[in-house]
Amino acid sequence: MQFGIIGSGSWATALAKILTDNGNKIHWWMRNEESIAFLQKRRHNPHYLHGAYFDPAQLQLNSDIQKVVMNSDVLVIAVPSAYVENAFEQVPADLLKGKKIVSAVKGILPSDNQLMNYYLDKHFNFPLADYFTLLGPCHAEEVSAEKLSYLTFSGTDLSVASLIASFFKTEYINTVVNNDVLGVQYAAVLKNIYALGAGIAHGLEYGDNFLSVYIANSASEMEGFLRKFNESDSGVPDTHNYSASVYLGDLLVTCYSLYSRNRTFGNMIGKGYSVKAAQLELNMVAEGYNASKCIHVMNEKMQATMPIASAIYEILWEQLPAAEGFKKIETFLV
Repeated sequence: MQFGIIGSGSWATALAKILTDNGNKIHWWMRNEESIAFLQKRRHNPHYLHGAYFDPAQLQLNSDIQKVVMNSDVLVIAVPSAYVENAFEQVPADLLKGKKIVSAVKGILPSDNQLMNYYLDKHFNFPLADYFTLLGPCHAEEVSAEKLSYLTFSGTDLSVASLIASFFKTEYINTVVNNDVLGVQYAAVLKNIYALGAGIAHGLEYGDNFLSVYIANSASEMEGFLRKFNESDSGVPDTHNYSASVYLGDLLVTCYSLYSRNRTFGNMIGKGYSVKAAQLELNMVAEGYNASKCIHVMNEKMQATMPIASAIYEILWEQLPAAEGFKKIETFLV
């Protein structure tokens, strides 16, 4: 299989490291020609994961996304959700025919409040059978340091998902597969919202005791949303194990880890930063910010019970003071 990576941030760089550590040559789309020249000369990404070094002989770097798509059998999409549509503007629909797409996108595309697979179906007539997801719990920084991590690959065809996963299994990466291709994506969206809230709580100087109760309730709220979605989508009782790593594990690490940009963003909000000031200070995308609005809009129709996510939405988008919002959250926790 010829792999192509779309994206140049920390997560894309970590995934490129995993694939090349396994001896694979990859096609890699980077928007910036200067970044390409730097990586070719200095052997690492100029902006992210400076400790991850590459053999230039394994890299086909290109700023022309069409060429990367054309030369790849499997496309790994690792750009922030807000920039996906812009990245694919130059890709003709017929160019994706016969490809496998692996989404490592951890958010909802904000223009239509839709997951990556729905966007591909609408604009490229791309079949769900050829669509897979790649999710954590897995921080790029720990991949770069080769600390043992787990990746979950989801798809409707478990045999193909397992085959793709085999290219990512290394001494420091274990892989898991499941068939909940839609649920795992919504779990990745929701955990970013709750992690942003965990950061707000930390910024407001709540302690570990409160945070443990907050996360436990967030996990329950997330499970309720996922069960309601999966049952309405399939029409049958939902039997997925939401204590698995791709659900609960990813929620825990994103809420607790100092590598979590959503937690960091929330911490600034809790300390009194405005949303705009926090965005400028972080200088990275915190997916939970846009996700909170997308889930709020989506849930107006679905009507899942989500008081924690709703309060975080009010803090971020309706200027509810953070301390007041968390006083509301306190009354919901059990």
